[in-house]
Amino acid sequence: MRKLLPIITSHAGGRSAMTCRFRCGDACFHEVPNTSDNEYVGDVIAGALSRRSMMRAAAVVTVTAAAGGAVVGAGAPQAAAAATTEAGNGTSAKGARGLRFAPVAPNTADAVTVPDGYAQNVVIRWGEPILRGAPAFDPDKQTAAAQAGQFGYNNDFLSLLPLRGEHGRQVLVANHEYTDEILMFKGYDAANPTREQVEVAWAAHGLSVVVVQEERGSGKLTAVTRHRLNRRLTATSEFRLAGPVAGSSFVRTTADPKGTTVRGTLNNCAGGETPWGTTLHGEENFNQYFGGFDKVTDPTTVARLKRYGVTTAVSERKWERFDDRFDLAKEPNEVNRFGWVVELDPYDPESTPRKRTALGRFKHEAAQPRLTDDGRPVVYMGDDERFDYFYKFVSSKRVKKGGSRAAHEHNLTLLDEGTLYVAKLTGDSPAAEIDGTGKLPSDGEFDGSGVWIPLATAGPDGAVSHVDGMTAEEVYVFTRFAADQVGATKMDRPEDIEPSPYSGKVYVALTNNTDRGKTGKTPADEANPRNLNKHGQILELTESGNRAESLTFGWSLFLVAGDPNDPATYFAGFPKDQVSPISCPDNVAFDPYGNLWISTDGNALGTHDGLFGVATRGERRGELKQFLTMPTGAETCGPIVQDRRVLVAVQHPGEVDGASVEKPASVWPDGPGKIVRPSVVAAWREDGCNIGV
Repeated sequence: MRKLLPIITSHAGGRSAMTCRFRCGDACFHEVPNTSDNEYVGDVIAGALSRRSMMRAAAVVTVTAAAGGAVVGAGAPQAAAAATTEAGNGTSAKGARGLRFAPVAPNTADAVTVPDGYAQNVVIRWGEPILRGAPAFDPDKQTAAAQAGQFGYNNDFLSLLPLRGEHGRQVLVANHEYTDEILMFKGYDAANPTREQVEVAWAAHGLSVVVVQEERGSGKLTAVTRHRLNRRLTATSEFRLAGPVAGSSFVRTTADPKGTTVRGTLNNCAGGETPWGTTLHGEENFNQYFGGFDKVTDPTTVARLKRYGVTTAVSERKWERFDDRFDLAKEPNEVNRFGWVVELDPYDPESTPRKRTALGRFKHEAAQPRLTDDGRPVVYMGDDERFDYFYKFVSSKRVKKGGSRAAHEHNLTLLDEGTLYVAKLTGDSPAAEIDGTGKLPSDGEFDGSGVWIPLATAGPDGAVSHVDGMTAEEVYVFTRFAADQVGATKMDRPEDIEPSPYSGKVYVALTNNTDRGKTGKTPADEANPRNLNKHGQILELTESGNRAESLTFGWSLFLVAGDPNDPATYFAGFPKDQVSPISCPDNVAFDPYGNLWISTDGNALGTHDGLFGVATRGERRGELKQFLTMPTGAETCGPIVQDRRVLVAVQHPGEVDGASVEKPASVWPDGPGKIVRPSVVAAWREDGCNIGV
């Protein structure tokens, strides 16, 4: 009998404690904010009778300890490939179209590892200058002014957009989710940060826009410094509140008594691209930046703050010492100005980005649109918290086609009017067949049905609440409470949600939930079939009639992640001796052939995070292959899969417990003696052909 891969048990989801500390404020170690008695997704999914077949095999994949594929380590141009698995050796890389490469074996190399026959380069690193006048990066002399003109820290969501009239160039847009000051500053004292360090961190948050140049004959990309479109947006830049909450009493502050202008955007995680040429950016773990909770006495305000995880007297970064807006006792409404979806026009460097309040306020992981048959955008969104919900917004306005200024201005209003919904899942399979091990029920699939429950509708003459006892403004600002009240289904950390541009099916990445089945917590059920769920799953949702605006849907678990040796895993029925191990799905994207590509966050199998492609259609549906792996401590983010290029954000490399600038845990990307730097990496086939064909 083959052994299972080693499982990390020291920290929830396989992340280091350091990552949890700086990325989300140790969210998994705090009380779950959702104290409602709504049904947990596993409770209601105790499976409907399936129309699909049983798994076709229970064999397991043999996984080597070495890294298979081409390894680019810290400071090394390219190292020789190690042995690959027998299932996918370098001479016989068969598979679904778009996935015909030799899968990289799980490994712990301090490098980005790609398949045999593929090459890569670092497109841009933290601190590289992108604006005119910005200095070269010097970690020993970093200033806020310098960082405001340089590429930000911890890149997450990525978008590559066309640039007309400039051959071989594209516009790269990147989120900068959070800062890790211990890895940024020598001798950092977490108890006593300096003003300069705080202001550098403010400037390292936010968004970057930078034009990139393609190298002829390869997939290599390089940043074009000082291009007219290049832009930095930070924690102090101007943003506009748009939609039904603009001007509300809930968002007025001393600095902004009208409640329409916000300084900055925080903790931008995943996002999306609109059909009208803008990008969307989700503000996620904003709660961790605020202190002074112990001084808040109003019980209603306390309850609202706790529901959003805002519970610290002193914040991790101590920003409240340097700006009153981060002190809840002094500016109680400032926190309500974060947790929105931001829309950016990357083609207009003079434009003011808008926070789209009609899409609701919660810990937005992503926001990806799909159009209805009559041209109205529908945006799918996840709230990344244990036992929280996923949502969609259906606009009441149609996209105007064409490149006229009038069409552009109209399209910039599409996300201000429409209806916000939350998902409720149901099922009717026998609960006795769900025993907590992940064993499939007798019908051979985890599946069910669901409905979209309306929360509020915004229109040209105002907004209307659909939730008893809550005003429309309350629904939008305190969306979690509204979803609690209407009985939405609790999920296992809904992260990226992407509708397939080929099939219309919607894929929901549920990263993990190690609280499942613990004493006093909801046990396993059909939608969450494992207790102590370390590895997560991906849910496939099909709108009724395949119409994005439908109010009902069907769903099934497309993938139950983990080691294929473990009978609790499931790969859409595909033979498990032909798949790669995967743990903690996070961001997802589609390639030109309709395959779903999955980046992971917090691999709980003892190996590094990576990027995986999986077929969603045809005979090879469920075939999953690992395309690359991350350096030590890093997470895979923001995947983009084009015909001839794969792009990923390498976030928080070297973020390992006990690491610091003085004692680095990684030497990626520039080698020993250089500071570890989050970066964007491109990979391509050395022969110039399309990826995976």
